[in-house]
Order: sequence, then structure tokens, then C-alpha cells
Amino acid sequence: MAMEHCDLAIIGGGPAGMAAALAAECAGVGSIVMLEREQELGGILQQCIHTGFGLKYFHSDLTGPEYAERFIRQIRESGIRWKADTTVLSMSREKRLRIVSPAEGFRELQAGAVIIATGCRERTREALGIPGSRPAGVWTAGTAQRYMNIEGYKVGERIVILGSGDIGLIMARRLTLEGSRVLTVAEIRSQSPGLRRNLVQCLEDFQIPLLLNHTVTCILGRDRVEAVILSQVDQDLKPIPGSEMTLACDTLLISAGLIPENELAVQAGLELDAKTGGLRVNPDLESSEDGIFACGNALFIHDLADSVTLEGERAGRSAARYLQNLARQEGA
Repeated sequence: MAMEHCDLAIIGGGPAGMAAALAAECAGVGSIVMLEREQELGGILQQCIHTGFGLKYFHSDLTGPEYAERFIRQIRESGIRWKADTTVLSMSREKRLRIVSPAEGFRELQAGAVIIATGCRERTREALGIPGSRPAGVWTAGTAQRYMNIEGYKVGERIVILGSGDIGLIMARRLTLEGSRVLTVAEIRSQSPGLRRNLVQCLEDFQIPLLLNHTVTCILGRDRVEAVILSQVDQDLKPIPGSEMTLACDTLLISAGLIPENELAVQAGLELDAKTGGLRVNPDLESSEDGIFACGNALFIHDLADSVTLEGERAGRSAARYLQNLARQEGA
């Protein structure tokens, strides 16, 4: 198997990974490789065509792709190498990565330091344990967003959204603008976790009802979703018998929260934070293993891409200091 070497490997080419790479280069790291499993840099930003990005970092109201492009341009003008369409299969505590891509096949990469900027994943129907049949038309909100905004597909006509996090709220507006009818957004808690501006701009402005203290307790349909059963929940978030109501629909979008993407960290035996599900790090964003750092949604779920970017910069500077200290020790 072919072996490469670099000073710093960054897993993930989203806002955290790009910011980390640029900050590390600025701090003097010479050989940086960024690994991104999608076909282009930018991460989740590329499918977020709504505005609201960059208000804190750039003091501008940008779309996700516009925000990403500002960093991609800097990456292209830098000496940073990046490998798109590249998946990291495994990572060891010794900072050896096994990677694969259509262009280069299987390879190993030995790094002096690693930054984990792998982002997060969505909770699925299976994770929530929603009973019922298994027809087509059940989506996570982020997957539906990608299909609509990048692939150009319309995911449904009559839609129920479970969960009022920001992605679910934004998709309620997006679906409405594309001609679908969003029947309701159901939220199991007594208040929405979404940003107030999204509640106003995505639901209230379009007169989409928000049903608090409710959840989906069954999915009906054979080939395609035909209806969902909604139930009111008590203070322990348990469905209340007799409160069921059936809504005819052809699509259910699930926006029930995000989870840090931590499989590589678990594989390497790194310590996780029991509260966040992300990596446990010190104030320098260094994990339980010397020289392996983490930032962004791989640590915990951030509300703003701007915050992810700032944290990525911190991780890049910390990794640079680690490598500089390592070089001094080896030269002593």
C-alpha cells in the first residue's frame, strides 16, 4: 500500500476543516493535507442556499455556498493540498490514516498531527424508534435539503416535518417556496430549539403551524407514505393515549437533532464526552491522544457556521504549536 507523509492531516473540508488548515499554514505548518469525502470542499454549506451565514465572521449576510467560497478561494491560493472524493477508512492513535479514493485507490497517510473536523450526522427514523410500515417518502431534513438544492428533485407534495430545529424550519420554507404544502411542524418539546429568526421567517411568515408537545407515533403507507399519526406527549415526553390524530400526507421529514460524527475517534480509542457525544478535548482542543485535535460539530453541535470557523482556527493554531514543540524536542 502506498504511503504518504505530511505534517498535518485534516479530516473534513467543511468550514471547520478549511479554517483549521488556513490558520495552521499561517502559523507556519509546511505540509498540510485536507481530506474531504465529497467531491468538493465546503461541506454542508454547499447545500444551504439560504442566507444567514457570515453575520459574525464577515459581517455580511451570505448564503452557505457564498460563505464556503470565501474560504475555498483562500485554500486554492495557498500551499495547502486537499483530496476531494476521499474517504478516511481508519485512524490510529499513531496518526496513521488509511484512505481511499477513485483517483488514487487505497493509500496510507502518516501525519505528525491530525485535526478531526468531520462534522455531524442526523438522527434517523431508526434512531427515534418510530413504528409503522417502511414506505418511501421518509427523509431526514438534511438529506431532503441536498436532494432539492443540489440534485434538483422535489421530495413531496403534502409534507409533515417532525422536529423544529433550524434545518427543519428552513426546509419548511424551502418546500413551500417550491410549491409543496407543509401541513405542520411537530415538536416533541414545549418550545422550539430553533433560532427565533427562523421561527418567524420560515413558519410565521408562511402561516405554517407549529404543533408543540407532539410527536409522530406511527407511519402509514405501503409503497409511499400515505399518512402519519401524531400524538400529544406528557411531561415525560410519552405519548398520551387518546390524543392521536391522523394527517394524510405523502412525505415525512425528520429534523430531530444532530450527532457529532465520531466513528474514527472511537476506532482510535479516543475519549468521548458523555454529555455531547463528541470528542473530549482540553482548552487547546487536543483530544486524549497527544497531537490529535478536534473542532466544530465533531465536538458538539454549534448553532452558527461562524462559531465553527472560529473554533477551526483555534484548532489549527494549536496543532501548529504542537508540531513546533515536537520539532524542538526532536532537535534537542
